[in-house]
Amino acid sequence: MFEFQIVKNSGETAARAGVLSTPHGDIQTPVFMPVGTKATVKAMIAEELEEIGAQIILSNTFHLALRPGDDIVRRLGGLHKMMNWKHPILTDSGGFQVFSLAKLNKITEEGVRFRSPIDGAEVFLTPEKSIAIQENLGADIIMAFDECVNPAAKHEYVAKSTEMTLRWLNRCKTAKKHEFQALFGIVQGGIFPDLRQWSATQTAQIDLPGYAIGGLSVGETKKDMEACLKITNEFLPLNKPRYLMGVGTPGDFFRGIENGVDMFDCVLPSRNARNAKLYTNEGVVNMRNAAHLTDTAPVSRSCDCYVCRNYSRGYLRHLYMCNEILASRLGTWHNLHYFVNLMKRIRQAIIEDRFLAFKREALAPYPSDDETE
Repeated sequence: MFEFQIVKNSGETAARAGVLSTPHGDIQTPVFMPVGTKATVKAMIAEELEEIGAQIILSNTFHLALRPGDDIVRRLGGLHKMMNWKHPILTDSGGFQVFSLAKLNKITEEGVRFRSPIDGAEVFLTPEKSIAIQENLGADIIMAFDECVNPAAKHEYVAKSTEMTLRWLNRCKTAKKHEFQALFGIVQGGIFPDLRQWSATQTAQIDLPGYAIGGLSVGETKKDMEACLKITNEFLPLNKPRYLMGVGTPGDFFRGIENGVDMFDCVLPSRNARNAKLYTNEGVVNMRNAAHLTDTAPVSRSCDCYVCRNYSRGYLRHLYMCNEILASRLGTWHNLHYFVNLMKRIRQAIIEDRFLAFKREALAPYPSDDETE
């Protein structure tokens, strides 16, 4: 049911274009996955995601287990039917919440005890429970339960955590029942090269359909991120897809792809859209700026998304200044179109042997490593 084929390797870098086959369709890689944490990509419906060319979306195990409950999702036909999404879905394992909800959890070898951010009730998440929840959700690609460590953590702690993440991966593989779901292992190791190498080597020895790189884009420097990517990808199998979790900006995409990454997800395009920051081929546009007050031009003349075909900067600024819901809808639509289609353009550049030239062209309007401002 799962097959990954590389159709073109870049002669300039480790970038590659591929096809990942799943029970709900093929995915052209490299690919950006819009984030639908709670079984919805905020402000978008399935038909609109299809219109912009989204191939796969991501949902979250931890949040859906809390509400509405994974058994409820199963009774509603699984995520695909519940969301009316006919294409592939990937579910995170809840491991990121070990990091993001650190003040609400306690980590042991057996699993993680959380305090629910909804009502404060205790939740105990183990590798086996994470897999069982993801089986109820019915995603095509499911993730192993892991600990995403703080980048400021000391080497001794990260070493013990990385070893535990590997043990948890083996428990996840043992617990997995359904052949129609592909389990991806997750490489950890913080910002320490020796631990990254160890984790990648050990994780790759467990034969899996794909591998993820976790614990990045959580506060480390771009220099540390790139160093971790380089060493991690040296020790992962070339014939399996690689997923860089929670990343990122246009610069992060190129940074990952030239180091052999195939899959990305991030909340950035939708979150920044709600804050009036829209991505274009000309750079980030702040739609609250007074300069757009009477501007009849689209957000970007080089963009063919629904928003740029139908609405002006002046109208969008008006919506943002009035805090209208439609501002978030249209802004998210535009940003996701930019991110999804940037990845398609990168793929085409790889196929045409012009990846580095396209990188220079695409990042020229984004001179900073932080393209969110």
